[in-house]
Amino acid sequence: MLKRYENKMAEIQEMITALLEKIIVSNQLSLDAFIHNQSDEYDQVKLQLKSIQSDANAIDNEVIKTFALFGPEANELRMLVSYLKMTNEIVRIGDGVKKYARRMKAHCQSEGNLTPLNNTIVQLHKSSINALQYLLECFKAFATCNIDNYYRKVMVEESKNDDLFALLEKEIMTLIVAEEERSIEYVKVLGTLRKLERSCDRSVNIANLMLYAKKGGSIKVY
Repeated sequence: MLKRYENKMAEIQEMITALLEKIIVSNQLSLDAFIHNQSDEYDQVKLQLKSIQSDANAIDNEVIKTFALFGPEANELRMLVSYLKMTNEIVRIGDGVKKYARRMKAHCQSEGNLTPLNNTIVQLHKSSINALQYLLECFKAFATCNIDNYYRKVMVEESKNDDLFALLEKEIMTLIVAEEERSIEYVKVLGTLRKLERSCDRSVNIANLMLYAKKGGSIKVY
């Protein structure tokens, strides 16, 4: 019974790992499309992420079956509850990546000039990817990873992300003043870039859940 339970938990962890990997790859695709100014490459993001909801549903179904079949103990229940909540956050990150890619493709094809923002946008995007990458590294070795160390790394990226987004807000306001006729387009760009900022926030949520799964206590604390 114990071996079967351990195998099931390992299977669920592998499924979550695969979902995180898919989102990181998609994030990198959209970043590369921006850096190389290849708007058609944004379409690959949609293809990469087309099954994330069904993937997440499959994970949730496995978690529920584990509840039903194995009658887990308190610490095991804590981990399963964390997994259920994680998949929701991961899917929302993936949805944000899809929307970002679709909108950024439109922005790159519009008359707005994003060149003054390029460096900050790239840094913002890399920060979002770094936070996800730290989650993936820890989750791949969840039983042995130093969760406190990885949590701090994610928090550093989230803080950096917030600072970069605040800088972008100022830069975009400068563009709006200089090019008033394109102000609506620049406001839309800011809304699109917020998807990257929200991705980092959700990475923190996942890191919180990983802390809860490993250490217990009250889930509200995290």
